[in-house]
Amino acid sequence: MITRLKINGFKNLVNTDICFGAFTCIAGTNAVGKSNLFDAIHFLSDLTHKTLIDAAKSIRSEGQKNSDIRDLFHRVGDQYAEQMSFEVQMIIPKTGIDDLGQTANATITTLKYELALAYRQYNELHTQGVLEIIKEKLTPITQREAYRDINYHFDPSGKSKEREWKKSVIQGRRSTTIPFISTAGEGEDRKINFHQDGGSSGKPTGRKASQLPKTVLSTANALENPTALIVKNEMQSWQMLQLEPTALRRSDEFHVITNAKLGPDGSHLPATLYRLSLEKEKPNVFQLLANRLSELVEGVDNISVDKDDKRELLTLMLRTKDSTLLPARALSDGTLRFLGLAVLELDAKSGGVICLEEPENGIHPEKIESILKLLQDIATETTQPISEDNPLRQVIINTHSPTVVQQVPDNSLLMAQLKEDKDKMGNLFKKAVFNPLTNTWRTKVNHEIKPVSKGTLLSYLNPVEIDIDTASSNNHGKKQQRVIDREDVKGQLYLF
Repeated sequence: MITRLKINGFKNLVNTDICFGAFTCIAGTNAVGKSNLFDAIHFLSDLTHKTLIDAAKSIRSEGQKNSDIRDLFHRVGDQYAEQMSFEVQMIIPKTGIDDLGQTANATITTLKYELALAYRQYNELHTQGVLEIIKEKLTPITQREAYRDINYHFDPSGKSKEREWKKSVIQGRRSTTIPFISTAGEGEDRKINFHQDGGSSGKPTGRKASQLPKTVLSTANALENPTALIVKNEMQSWQMLQLEPTALRRSDEFHVITNAKLGPDGSHLPATLYRLSLEKEKPNVFQLLANRLSELVEGVDNISVDKDDKRELLTLMLRTKDSTLLPARALSDGTLRFLGLAVLELDAKSGGVICLEEPENGIHPEKIESILKLLQDIATETTQPISEDNPLRQVIINTHSPTVVQQVPDNSLLMAQLKEDKDKMGNLFKKAVFNPLTNTWRTKVNHEIKPVSKGTLLSYLNPVEIDIDTASSNNHGKKQQRVIDREDVKGQLYLF
């Protein structure tokens, strides 16, 4: 779970500093940087299991056919930033498992991971250049610091309930003077060091930074680096959810059941649901799902998974109250996406961070409240201790819909907009800024960001009415102005 994220030099994210709660909604017009923030999270996640180059190429290249890793760096005119840097503060689970099935136990569950990358054009063999690690660091955040900085409730009564949740997630001790990963030296002598997990002062394992094709964190294992391993697992679980109806409609083969988990595109929906139905702690999973879906669709009687022993296939089925049996391929796109999210909410194994763009798409305006409630239910409840029914899970969405903003609690909202700034050479550029709402917990954590009112945010998202020039016309009245024509948005609608 991400508690705070700082980014500098990645696309139009310059000196960005965002505090995240269990559920966060980022609202703003198109092309201000909402998707760039998701790209940054995606990039950090990919760096835990891909090479630097492959992780860079997996991020969208802003409409270009050929991916260029230089596009990830902030640019003013023809000049690119020399580096991009990230600092992410997070809460991790107490235990985890590595790729070989070995169990790991974290010595502390609150940590800060820092990473700085530079672009290098070495020779003709590297036509697109390479990325080099300038800094990689993993350090503990003490319990005192975590209790002080993590405050998701503005009112005293909420803070009182939050203490039990904090006790369940903020665990372990380690001196802040002993990092898990550190960087030493400069230039060709720069090394990334892996320190012993127990906090011993023994000699760390060093790796030459200029020769590293991957982050050091990506090499962590349960035996030597259990805490770093759980950090790696946590970051790998950060997913960009893009539920595709084709994937949601697809049947699954039997062999998928054992480790079935809903994919980022919605794949393995029937296998995941069937696995949940076999778990003793979820005996009424089909009825629970039907009840949840009935909030969106009228006439739902039951959900089931058809088990075809002959073809060894699992297919999602919906039965209506008039006894009509419908396979997944007959359901609407909106119904399928809602089902996918509902299954995600029931599956305690689907932890980590879930990012979702414009969840209101394909949903009738009258039903937006239902999907927002579902998304908030997926996120961990910070007034209750972590448990099987309340996993450590976080949801981050973005939107440009005033309807969504009106139904999201103020504590969960951030306003995304562009702000003009100057680089070291005095050149003007526009960067993304993310403002919290007034009288919310974020205003207590980050005093440098100016809060805005909900009315300001809604006015920013809503088209405004303007008077028609009547000086040379007898036609009096008003017309709706398109967002793209608004003066406060002009100049923002271009790609970064």
